Amino acid sequence: MSNHNHSERYSKSIVIMHWVMLLLMASVYAFIELKVLFVKGTPPRELMKAIHFTLGLTVFLFVLVRIYFRLSSTTPAIQPALSPLAQYASKTMHLVLYGLMIAMPIAGWLTLSAAGKTVPFYGLELPPLIAKNKELADTIKELHETAGKAGYFLIAGHALVGLYHHYIRRDNVLTRMLLSKSN
Repeated sequence: MSNHNHSERYSKSIVIMHWVMLLLMASVYAFIELKVLFVKGTPPRELMKAIHFTLGLTVFLFVLVRIYFRLSSTTPAIQPALSPLAQYASKTMHLVLYGLMIAMPIAGWLTLSAAGKTVPFYGLELPPLIAKNKELADTIKELHETAGKAGYFLIAGHALVGLYHHYIRRDNVLTRMLLSKSN
C-alpha cells in the first residue's frame, strides 16, 4: 500500500492520537517520578504507582490502535523532501519510539507479575503474565527503568527534531502533525 498522499497534513484522527499519546506518555513519566514525594508504602505513593501502571497499559492499548490507523492511512509528503539518510533516520526513530511504547508496558506488566504483585488497570486486576520469580522481576525492572531513562532522550530528540524541521529547515514536518481547519 502506498503510504504517501498529496494532502499537507495527517488526518484529524492521526493528529489527535499523536498529541493524546504525548499527554499519556508525559503522565506515565510524571506519576512514576513524582511518587518520591511520598513515603514508601503509603497510600498516596501506592496510588501514584497504580496510576503509572494503569496509564502505561493504556499507552500499550492506545499504541496498537494508533499503529492500525497509521498503517491504514496515508502519510503526507515532506516538502521539501528529505535526503535518503534523513528518511532512514526518521523511520528508525519512529520504529524505536513505537517499540518503546509497546515494550515498556509489557515489561512493566512482566515485572509486576514476576514480583507476585497485582497489575491494576482501571479498577481491575489483570492476571500475571508469568509466575513469581524475584530474580527475574529484578532483572526486568532494571531493564524497564533503563529503557524508561532512554525514553526521555528519545522523546526529547523527537521533539527537538520536529522543532529543527520547523524553525531551521523550514519544511512541513511539524505542521503535518498540527490540526487545522481543513482536517
